[in-house]
Amino acid sequence: MPTYEYQCVNCNHRFEQFQNMTALPLLHCPRCGGPLRRLIGGGAGVIIKSASPAGSAGRTRGAGRESRCSLEHGGKTCCGRTERCDATPCDS
Repeated sequence: MPTYEYQCVNCNHRFEQFQNMTALPLLHCPRCGGPLRRLIGGGAGVIIKSASPAGSAGRTRGAGRESRCSLEHGGKTCCGRTERCDATPCDS
């Protein structure tokens, strides 16, 4: 069940409320009875996992240091080259 955050327009009271996704938004502040505004929250990220091929031990392609070229992350390779390095790891 998602948590929604509300703020009162009159007294600025902020609070969170657990509500079903199909429930109507709250309308009145529990403190002063004024109108409420439902705030947009960051929410939780959704993680979708796929089945890994046998023997991969759950690693994704490009996850290890030996399969990454620092050019993609830092603008140059670890040995100072300005083009992609095919050596794993890059030799200085």
